[in-house]
Amino acid sequence: MAKLLHPKATAVWLVDNTTLTFKQIADFVGMHELEVQGIADGDVAVGVKGFDPVANNQLTQEEIDKAEQNPLLKLHVKFNPAASGEEKRRGPRYTPLSKRQDRPASILWLVKFHPELSDGQISKLVGTTKPTIQAIRERTHWNIANIQPIDPVALGLCKQSELDAAVQKAAAKRAAEGSVMTDDERRKLVSTEQSLGMDIEPKIPTAIEGLETFTLSGSHDADEDKRPEPDITDADSFFNLPAGGADDDDEDEDDFRR
Repeated sequence: MAKLLHPKATAVWLVDNTTLTFKQIADFVGMHELEVQGIADGDVAVGVKGFDPVANNQLTQEEIDKAEQNPLLKLHVKFNPAASGEEKRRGPRYTPLSKRQDRPASILWLVKFHPELSDGQISKLVGTTKPTIQAIRERTHWNIANIQPIDPVALGLCKQSELDAAVQKAAAKRAAEGSVMTDDERRKLVSTEQSLGMDIEPKIPTAIEGLETFTLSGSHDADEDKRPEPDITDADSFFNLPAGGADDDDEDEDDFRR
C-alpha cells in the first residue's frame, strides 16, 4: 500500500482548498478527526505550509470532487508505479552516539550470560557488527582488558521484551536440536518473568564445599561427659592443709627466734 508524503502538510492543504469533511481528511492522512479540526481552527500545525497532493501525484482532482459531493466517500492515495518496491529496508539498529561506547560492555554481557545467542541475534539487539562480536568472543578486542559486562537493557540499547524474545528463540532451537541443558543454562534460556518465578535451589558456597559430610568425633566429648565432677559441697576441704603443715610452721618460728 502506497504511503502518503507529508500527511500533516497535506491535511493543511486539504483544509484550506477543499470542502471535504474533517472525517474524510483524517482518514486520508491518517490523523485524528479532532486534530484536523484543530488545523481548521488554527490551533494545530501553525506555520506548516500546505502540501498539494494533486500536484505531487498523490491524489486526483476528480476524486476530490466526488468526495466533496459524497461525505461518505473515502479518499485513496493514487498508485504510483515508480514507487513500487521502494519500501524502507531494515538495516542494523541505530545506536545514539552517546551510547555507542557502551556496546562492547553489552556484547560481553550477552556473550557471557547468553552464549547460546548467535552473532546475528546479538547484532540486532545492540546494533553492532559481527567482527566486533567475534573479537569479544575470542577476547582479541583491543580494549578487552577494560571492558566490564553490563546488561544491554540497563544501558538502554535494547528492550527487555526484545531480549526475552531472542532468548526464547534460542531455547526453541536448543529444544529442536535435543541437547541436554543444565539448570543454569535452563534459567538463561527463559524469560525474566519465568526465571523470577522459579524455585531457588540451595547451593553450597565453594569456600565450604565438601564440608557438608564433616562431623566431629564424639569419643572425646563422651569421655569428658563421663568424668566425675569435683565435690564442692564441703567448703572446708578447700582449706585443708597437708599433713605436717603445723610442724613446719613451728620450725620456722624457732629459726626466726635464733
